[in-house]
Amino acid sequence: MADPIKRALTRRRVQRGRIVSEEPDEQLVYVVKFGIGMTVCLAAIEIAHLALLRTWNSEIFAALTGLSGTVIGIFVGKRGGD
Repeated sequence: MADPIKRALTRRRVQRGRIVSEEPDEQLVYVVKFGIGMTVCLAAIEIAHLALLRTWNSEIFAALTGLSGTVIGIFVGKRGGD
């Protein structure tokens, strides 16, 4: 099965009538996977905090939004540009 993160970060462009694919660096793929994993973990921590303590933790939410914004920025920055 193909890696969906790698496929999403692959840049495709038309050059002289052919479609040329530029695959991302393997380290970038690992960083994005780590970022997505940490975003999921922070979301689970926030949900647990809400369920157990019945209060909103703004620090966890700030970390969650910052990390998810970074991951989205990587996708937008890597896919655009041509």
